[in-house]
Amino acid sequence: MSAEPDTPTTPTTLNDRTVAVLGLGAMGLPMAANLARHGATVRGYDIAAERLALAADAGITPCASAVEAATGADIALLAVRNAAQLEEALYGADGIAAVLSDGAAVVLTSTVGIEAVQPVARGLAEAGHHLVDAPVSGGPVRAGQGDLLVTVGATDPAWEAALPVLEAMAGTLVRIGGRPGDGQAMKTVNQLLCGVHIAAAAEALALADALGLDPAKALETLMAGAAASFMLGDRGPRVLQAYDGEGAEVKSRLDIFVKDMGIVTAAAKEAHLATPIAAAAEQLYLIGEARGLAARDDSSVVTVLAPQRRAAAVNGGC
Repeated sequence: MSAEPDTPTTPTTLNDRTVAVLGLGAMGLPMAANLARHGATVRGYDIAAERLALAADAGITPCASAVEAATGADIALLAVRNAAQLEEALYGADGIAAVLSDGAAVVLTSTVGIEAVQPVARGLAEAGHHLVDAPVSGGPVRAGQGDLLVTVGATDPAWEAALPVLEAMAGTLVRIGGRPGDGQAMKTVNQLLCGVHIAAAAEALALADALGLDPAKALETLMAGAAASFMLGDRGPRVLQAYDGEGAEVKSRLDIFVKDMGIVTAAAKEAHLATPIAAAAEQLYLIGEARGLAARDDSSVVTVLAPQRRAAAVNGGC
């Protein structure tokens, strides 16, 4: 299943499903909107009022609390930022674990790491619920098209319970293993490459600029040859915007890769595997965070390497 840009995939009917989506951020909102287009009854919750307003415009029922959204839902889809938010969503003051119906599936789409998922899965199983470890990759546009890469670790009953929703979300759906944590393991490997590729793309375009080349023309040229990558093509144009006023539109915050590369290097250390390239990229994101770029788009990491453009004065900008 794939889709042209801005063209939704052909919907799979989810008319008999009620899905609660908790977290309506850059990924949660388009995933929720896509499920609503597939016919699911989608209830959404986010702490930000403006995200709830956008959800209402997208055919999602906005709820005043996570508990309100999750009560009576067949599936609770969590699009949280980190392990702390996962715990809060399930067991905090507005936690949904106590209101889930018997046999309900919690689909975790976030990257939180293997160690964070396994105890949560055990706790939910003891209460008669399923955890579907299903971190996603592909970005907001593909989330809205139902064209994400979804790597799943789930038991057989959990997989069956969530399959219609997973199929609606995914362009590529892979059940990588039968245990919660397997999805996180695969996503950790994925994020190693993504984090390194973003850093490498920024480094390459900074070098092109330092050598007096037109960075926009350099990007176009690189994308036509063997050096092309998804991250170079996706982040490259935003790297070129990193020096303009407030920088590129924030589609993926830099501090997300501080988190994700931390998960990568911690997992590698646990496995006694050296990952020197991932470690170098992690340090670059940490420096960016220390310089106040945490909430900026991750393409802004180029400004850590080169605080100012060099070729603009020669070439008249891009």
